[in-house]
Amino acid sequence: MDRLKLVLQYFQSNSESISNGICIVLALISVKLYTSFDFNCPCIPQYNKLYALGVMFVPPLIFFFLGILVNRHTGVMMEEWLRPIGKRSKNPAIVKYMFSAMMQRALLAPMVWILVTLLDGKIFICAFSMSVDPKPFSGMPNNTGLDLLKLMAKVPCKEDMIFRNSTFRKAVSRYVRCYSQAIGWSILLFFILLGALGRLIKPCFDDHATNLQTRYWSNYLDIEQKLFDETCVLHCRDFARKCVVQFFEGMREDAVLRLPLSPEVRYRGEEDMVDEEEERLHGITKQEQMDQLLQTWFQCKPELDVTRMAYRPRVCVTWEDHSGQTLYSDV
Repeated sequence: MDRLKLVLQYFQSNSESISNGICIVLALISVKLYTSFDFNCPCIPQYNKLYALGVMFVPPLIFFFLGILVNRHTGVMMEEWLRPIGKRSKNPAIVKYMFSAMMQRALLAPMVWILVTLLDGKIFICAFSMSVDPKPFSGMPNNTGLDLLKLMAKVPCKEDMIFRNSTFRKAVSRYVRCYSQAIGWSILLFFILLGALGRLIKPCFDDHATNLQTRYWSNYLDIEQKLFDETCVLHCRDFARKCVVQFFEGMREDAVLRLPLSPEVRYRGEEDMVDEEEERLHGITKQEQMDQLLQTWFQCKPELDVTRMAYRPRVCVTWEDHSGQTLYSDV
């Protein structure tokens, strides 16, 4: 149970881990679907290959587009690619890095499906049993009234009366399955070697500092978009609460309460001032202002410089009476 909690905490740690977890789940789903799939070859020369290739490649296409759809980096990458330059320059290396990461995750589930089908061999037998030369195999049924092509098309159908308990069908199926598994293991070995060579050779030709910068700013774009969405949600909640409270307050009769200004009034401090600014919704109090803010966010992303936040000026408050004399000053 503790190990399961650690795995869940890892996948919830950041968006990259969440994307990896989703891709792994899609790969497991593809394996489960294939094992649960009731594969029935039509055993008709005109449809065997079409049906088998459809089963082999159509589900991977579905998993591929599904992997792109559920990947968070897809939206961030497209927004970064299509946005106007504004105050922030574009870096094609960041878009390329995010596109590469997205494609690698999206291709995981389709490759798992194709490899499982090849290692299992049933689909390959259905597609290419008609291409096998029957002469090397003994026990071929005679006097069936079928030509050779139609006879070989019925090899995947072990329930057929012609091939029931037939050693010929088993031999041909074994032969085609061996080719299918050889192709599957070869593809798996190729991708493993390609990944290993890429991991070993890539650092020899790439600038490590540039790779670090690309990874940093790609993570920054993802986190920035996430924080912006969270801030919009908080602002939306406060805005809605203010609208509802203002509606109910507007239904009451106005009451005026006059109190003398006491000299003991003191400034509540900078932290209280910040809280009051947050309650004012950062100055965004109208629909037109919010629409303009969202439009500005897309068309003119803020420059990557937080110097003003690090050295922003201090707010000072002075309390005066009706005659203009200072009662208390924070200066």
